[in-house]
Amino acid sequence: MEAVDLIKGSVKLATLPEVFIKINEMVDDPSSSASDIGRFISQDPALTARLLKIANSPLYGFPSKIDTVSRAITIIGTRGLRDLILATSVINNFSHMPSEQLDIHAFWSHSLYCGVLARLLAAKCNALHTEPFFVSGLLHDIGQLIILNKLPEMSRETQLRANDGAVPLHEAEQEVMGFDHAKVGGELLRDWRLPETIIDATEFHHEPSKAELSPLGASIVHIADVIAVNVEMDENSKEEDYIVAKADPVAIAVTGVTELIIEDIKEEAAVQFSAAIELFLPKAV
Repeated sequence: MEAVDLIKGSVKLATLPEVFIKINEMVDDPSSSASDIGRFISQDPALTARLLKIANSPLYGFPSKIDTVSRAITIIGTRGLRDLILATSVINNFSHMPSEQLDIHAFWSHSLYCGVLARLLAAKCNALHTEPFFVSGLLHDIGQLIILNKLPEMSRETQLRANDGAVPLHEAEQEVMGFDHAKVGGELLRDWRLPETIIDATEFHHEPSKAELSPLGASIVHIADVIAVNVEMDENSKEEDYIVAKADPVAIAVTGVTELIIEDIKEEAAVQFSAAIELFLPKAV
């Protein structure tokens, strides 16, 4: 079995709504203008309201109110809005998985925190567009949900090995299945026809040195993941170079991230994370 085998055929859990598929096509179609995309989004009142709520949240911190989709497109861009629609669609589709093995709220909380951190780190690295980094951070562990759904027994075995503390989860997955959740996530995003840079960042977030198309994306998501795990474990930098020491040296070299940069974004990350939880996670989760 290979990772792609989990994606083939009908993956009910992993289908995306038609509105995202259409917008994704329009964004990549040179003949579709920003006005065309705005008109299409505006036909869906619920989606419009959700996007405007996100655009006016502390996640962006714009000084003036954004009250139309066309205004949101002007400020965030068509690709940025496409990425936000993807984020809300994926969380809505994957937030109701009944499982004794996985705390789905904790899963998405970690994913959102990684997305927020990745977006802030990308800005510090002077990335031209930061939304793809948010999406990459948000989706970096999505393969775990596919493995849980398709191979529940193997998923349980890998979780047990990881919880014993002997090896990280992705290494336990390699031992048990021959591939890990990062690879499965990459195959899923490839099936969804997402940009190759987002696929690359997701697929290689544990091994950023192997990322060819988006070494910066993979490196940023890797560092965001390390920061998030550290904060969630409440270990809070007992050493001056704690995060940098934990992260892959390749990721540090590619990004130029330092402990000062990490400390600089933590406060803003906390504010944006609180906003992201309120915006993206359904109350029922």
